[in-house]
Amino acid sequence: MTTASICTIGDEILIGQIVDTNSSHIAEALEDAGVEVRRMVSIGDSREDILRTLSEELTLCDIVITTGGLGPTKDDITKAALAELSGSKAYKTDAVQASIVRDILSSRGLDILPSNLAQADVPEAAEVLPNRLGTAPIMAFRFGAERFGHECSLYSLPGVPHEAVGAIPQIVDDIRKHFTLSDICHRSIMVYGLAESALSELIAPWEDSLEAGIHLAYLPSTLTGVRLRLSVYGGDGPEENERIDRAVDGLKGILGDRIYSLNDDNLEHVVGTILKSSGKTLSVAESCTGGEISHLVTSVPGSSAYYLGSVTSYAISVKENVLGVDPEVIRTKGVVSSEVAAAMAEGVRKLTGSDYAVATTGLAGPDGDGSYPVGTVWIGIAGPRGTRTEMRTYKNDRKRNIERFAAASLDALRRMLLEDLRHDA
Repeated sequence: MTTASICTIGDEILIGQIVDTNSSHIAEALEDAGVEVRRMVSIGDSREDILRTLSEELTLCDIVITTGGLGPTKDDITKAALAELSGSKAYKTDAVQASIVRDILSSRGLDILPSNLAQADVPEAAEVLPNRLGTAPIMAFRFGAERFGHECSLYSLPGVPHEAVGAIPQIVDDIRKHFTLSDICHRSIMVYGLAESALSELIAPWEDSLEAGIHLAYLPSTLTGVRLRLSVYGGDGPEENERIDRAVDGLKGILGDRIYSLNDDNLEHVVGTILKSSGKTLSVAESCTGGEISHLVTSVPGSSAYYLGSVTSYAISVKENVLGVDPEVIRTKGVVSSEVAAAMAEGVRKLTGSDYAVATTGLAGPDGDGSYPVGTVWIGIAGPRGTRTEMRTYKNDRKRNIERFAAASLDALRRMLLEDLRHDA
C-alpha cells in the first residue's frame, strides 16, 4: 500500500502559537484516496532539521507532504531547504504563479513588492501546481530509487489553512498519476448520546462478529458525538459495499435512533434536513449556550427555509420580560431548572410562531450556583405535541461544556422530530 508522511514546518507550531489543523485534513483526504498515512512530524525553522527530517521521511514513506515555511519573510526557509534537498543549483520563475501573485495583490489594493514576486521563484527541480488561493506556489519534487531506496515524491504546500486545504484536490490528483493506489471502501455511522467507552461496551459483541477484513475505528467529537468508521482495504466494489451494508444493518438493530446519520454528517445538518423536508420551522432561546445553537443551525446553507430566529436570554430580566417566564417559577425552582427550560422554549415558540423551539439554561462554568454541579444543562424542547425537558451533566471546561450543551440540544430536537414524524405517519 502507498504510504505517506505529513510534515508541518514552523516554530509557531512547536511553541503552541498556532494549532495545526492542516494535517488532519490532509490525512483524511489521503486515507479516502487509498494512501496510508504512517507518520506526522512537526519541524522547526531550522535548515538542518528540515533537511534531516525530510530525508528520513522520504526514506520511510512513498509520499511526503509538507505545509508551511513558504512566505515572503526571512524566517520562511523551507524553499531554500527544498532546493538543497532536491539538488537544485538554480531557481526558475513560474509564470502562472507570478501572474496569480500580481492579481491577488492588485485585487487587495496592495503594492507588488519584489519579495512577493520572489514567491513565484522555485527550485529548478520543482514541478509547480498553481496555488490560486495565495501567493506561494505548490511544489512537487520527484526522487528516483537511487536517492532514498525507492521512488518517492515530496509535495510542499503553504501553511495558511485555507490554502493548504484548497490544494488537497490537486495533490490527490497528482498522486493518482504517479502512484498505484489501493481501493478503500469507507462507511461512517454517526452516533450521539453515548460516550466512546459506553458505546464500545454496548457494541462489543457486534464488533467481535465483524467479517474478516472489515476494520472499525472510533472517532469521537464534542459536537458530532462518535463517528464509527467501517473500512475495507483493497476494494470498493459491490462485494465490499454489501459486506459493510450487512455490518451496518446489525448495528442499527443495537443502536436504533442513537444513529443519526449513515454519512459523515453533523447534527445541525441532519436536523435541518428533517425540518426542511417536513415543512416545519424552528426558533431558539439560549441562556448558557450564548448563541452557540443558533450559530450551528445557521451554519447550514439554506437554513433560512426553516429557522426563524432566537433570543439570547442571558439575564433573568430577559427571560421574564421577553420570553414570558414567570418570576415565581424562577424564584421557587431556580433559573437552572426543568421548569424554566420548558417556559423558555414555550416562550420563544409563541414569540416567533415557530413549530418547534429549543431552549437551554445551565452552568457552563467555571462558577456554579450551589444547586447543580458545573457542567449541568436543562434542555427544553417545545413542539406541536407538547413540551419536554432533559438534563445533561458534563465535566469539561467552559468552552467544551457549551459545545456539548448545544450538541445535546440539537440531538434532543432531532429525536422529538423523528417521534412526531412517526406519530403523524
